[in-house]
Amino acid sequence: MDQKPETQAPVQEPTHIEAVDIMRIMEAIPHRYPFLLIDRMVDVELGASAVGVKNVSVNEPFFQGHFPARPVMPGVLIVEAMAQTAATLVVLTLGKAFEGKLVYFMTIENAKFRRPVGPGDQLRIHVVKERQRANVWKFKGVARVDGVSVAEATFSAMIME
Repeated sequence: MDQKPETQAPVQEPTHIEAVDIMRIMEAIPHRYPFLLIDRMVDVELGASAVGVKNVSVNEPFFQGHFPARPVMPGVLIVEAMAQTAATLVVLTLGKAFEGKLVYFMTIENAKFRRPVGPGDQLRIHVVKERQRANVWKFKGVARVDGVSVAEATFSAMIME
């Protein structure tokens, strides 16, 4: 009876991450309070998509002036939260050598703001990679509150090496 030596299957790196906490996000991107606009990430598919989570609190510094009588999260900050979600996805995909690197917006297209976001809302920011060439990545982002779209945009960014 011939016995073949057992061969081990190559170890495959995980492509799905259930959740990424704030400490891991801060390792990945250089943003800090008051400009770190995501609290965690869930459903991360490396190289493809992720969902960023932002718990909107009345204590956010932008609410002092936008607007004191009716606090509304500025739309540009929702787009920034999309970009931070995408940047963290890129770093998680590329690995530790890219942690803390700067990522610069190159384009923001077709931004739409559908309804105000205020204190007590939880933004769930869905980003999907549309394409990547060298160090330029393009994403489609949709921010939702309670499953309802509140903002969307297509954007591209460059990671600086």
